[in-house]
Amino acid sequence: MTVQPKAGELARYQLEDRYTQEKGRVFMTGTQALVRAVLDQARRDRASGLNTAGFISGYRGSPLGALDLELWKAKGRLDAARIEFLPAVNEDLAATAVLGSQQVETNPKREVEGVFGLWYGKGPGVDRSGDALKHGNAYGSSPHGGVLVVAGDDHGCVSSSMPHQSDVAFMSWFMPTLNPASVSEYLAFAEYGYALSRFSGMWVGFKAISETVESAASVDIPLPRRFETPDFTPPPGGLHYRWPDLPGPQIEERMEAKKHAVLAFAEANPIDRHIYDVKDARFGIVTTGKAHLDLMERCAFWALARPNAGSSASTSTRSAWCGRSPAAQHSTS
Repeated sequence: MTVQPKAGELARYQLEDRYTQEKGRVFMTGTQALVRAVLDQARRDRASGLNTAGFISGYRGSPLGALDLELWKAKGRLDAARIEFLPAVNEDLAATAVLGSQQVETNPKREVEGVFGLWYGKGPGVDRSGDALKHGNAYGSSPHGGVLVVAGDDHGCVSSSMPHQSDVAFMSWFMPTLNPASVSEYLAFAEYGYALSRFSGMWVGFKAISETVESAASVDIPLPRRFETPDFTPPPGGLHYRWPDLPGPQIEERMEAKKHAVLAFAEANPIDRHIYDVKDARFGIVTTGKAHLDLMERCAFWALARPNAGSSASTSTRSAWCGRSPAAQHSTS
């Protein structure tokens, strides 16, 4: 639902509202939405009575070439929210530092209950950091921390030597992946990602493709989501980071349990949506990320899409049908 500004609100609007306004509509780029995402997580934790901090580390590279600049610009707000930004020499060291942030809850002298982390890097940086990211996901997140792994993917090879996408790399590390279709979904999906990471002990991949993260839009600030507790019993010892955690089958066994925890969380807190739901459909189309918007644009071009379907439902994995008998089957992440 689009929230229309009241009389006088536009006159009072300032660009800094993109980080401070807690309801209504704001204007921001995809890069700024990533900055807002960690500020929102700090706000949600405070509202829930959690004493947490945040940690961000990564290495610049288009389409995330301006993220460090926006983080430096927002330094005052990050400091006030107890979020530390550490630009790294390379993506590997950044991932290792983020892994260290998840150790906090095992330290009896800790000053906070947990630290939520965000790693960022260009798609080739995901590739070169595979060992560090794989280890991070295997060792896991902490119950009051959580980690988002933001991959700047350049599918169209706009500013890269080769086109790249990080989905398959994430899959090889058993890392669940969120694929927002628009700038507005960055905020809702980041909230979902941190909740998923905290519950499952997984690091959560987050695709930021050129067409979205380098775009700008007026977005409606989503209301905080209430997550349901999944019907899942963790194994003895739990799912999360622990120390020491020496090499052994327990890491693989815990990874298997974490995968089941992800599925249980997704079942209890669905992120997929039906765009059309017509009985007796013969075919369905499943889309994810920006591909959904591309599909709906094509359907509109064919004059076969229902009015406003593309603007009213935009989520991670979608089902849409553009045929003579429009319908959608249930989609899964």
